Amino acid sequence: MTGVERVRGLGARVGFWALSVAVALGAWQLFLVVFDVDDFNGRGPLDVWHHLVTDPSSQTNGGQLTVGQSRHQLWEASLTTLRDAAIGLVAGSIAAMLVAVAFTLWRSVEHTFMPLAMVLRSVPLVAMTPLIALVFGRGLVGVAVIAGIVTFFPTLVNVTLALRSTPREAVDLCHAYGASSAQTLRKVQLPVALPALFSSLRIAAPLALVGALLAEWLATGDGLGYLMLLSMNSFEKDQLWTGVFLVTVYSVALYSLIGAVERRVLARFADGA
Repeated sequence: MTGVERVRGLGARVGFWALSVAVALGAWQLFLVVFDVDDFNGRGPLDVWHHLVTDPSSQTNGGQLTVGQSRHQLWEASLTTLRDAAIGLVAGSIAAMLVAVAFTLWRSVEHTFMPLAMVLRSVPLVAMTPLIALVFGRGLVGVAVIAGIVTFFPTLVNVTLALRSTPREAVDLCHAYGASSAQTLRKVQLPVALPALFSSLRIAAPLALVGALLAEWLATGDGLGYLMLLSMNSFEKDQLWTGVFLVTVYSVALYSLIGAVERRVLARFADGA
């Protein structure tokens, strides 16, 4: 690919992203207008931008938090939530991959534990969160478990199906040359499963954020989840809407980051797959 083609491709991606952002912001503002959300409860894109970026930090709002204090709380809470979500995403994905590999190598393991996994998946996470907090505590481990559970099941199902969908001819060829099941898994099945793995990660990344927010809301009393709950109870509507906006931005950013890594990895291993 020439330099001109790369610049054109980059320009096209930037243009599509700008169009997507414009459509999303327009839909946000249209939602407030169509449902006639009053100014006391509703905040539009310009209000959030004003609160997050352009408002002077010394301005007060009826004796409540100054804008500077609100921004500081939002950024500190954002770092906590992103840390919690990242740990849950990594832990849940690694656990799902290991279990998927075990399911592929030993069918008896799958027949024993897959029904149990599906039963656990059917239990609402909101109902499990108090129990998880009781067993693992209200600290980082408990949050990682909750966020990891959210990412574990979609990754497990997708990767298991991808490992099983490897062309039979490729597997038979490996066995004909004397390759073991583990060697076949490493050299053929795992490269074939890479697209499904990255698709699962792109789906799981926003879910990990949701799991982290849920844990912060119900268990830890920290991060953006708890801050938004406090903002709602204290009528800090600017902070509440800004928190929701930041969560959305982080979800899209994580999705895009994993997509960028996916393109590089698949370009490296596509021929091998």
